[in-house]
Amino acid sequence: MLNVAAVNPNVLLELFSIYRDWLEAKVQQISKKQEEIGNKIEVADVLAIKLLQRFNYSVSAMKTASQNLSEVHSLQVEIGELKGRLTEVISNCDALCNRITTEGPESLRSSVKPFSTATADSEISSSSSSVQRVLKSYPPSNEGRWQNGQISKQCADDDKYNLREQEQ
Repeated sequence: MLNVAAVNPNVLLELFSIYRDWLEAKVQQISKKQEEIGNKIEVADVLAIKLLQRFNYSVSAMKTASQNLSEVHSLQVEIGELKGRLTEVISNCDALCNRITTEGPESLRSSVKPFSTATADSEISSSSSSVQRVLKSYPPSNEGRWQNGQISKQCADDDKYNLREQEQ
């Protein structure tokens, strides 16, 4: 057994003092680590808030882009219809110029030059299939309506009627 009288009280006091110093150092280390963790949590919170703001901005931008893109299809259809109408007008003008050149009065023959529809045809063939579908729905050109050096009144009335039908 251990004899209690053999332990020097100064040594015991010194051991308790060393233990207390060690304990205080550990408490300071733990406090320092807690403070560092608290700072890291604050930084993570700030970064999370910024990330959320950027995410919300991106979502808003994507919604706007989606709305704008949804309008593109209707614009493409409208452009196809306009191309179809333009092609029809060019075709009608070309047919009219050809008729004037072949059957028209001498005074007009030298001043009329036919349009070239080859450019318009190649543009249409390279366009989207929706444009080609729109073009197929238009009525044929006004060829064969030349009478006595003039386009007949019936031709002009038909054109007005066709345009009204196409606009509806």
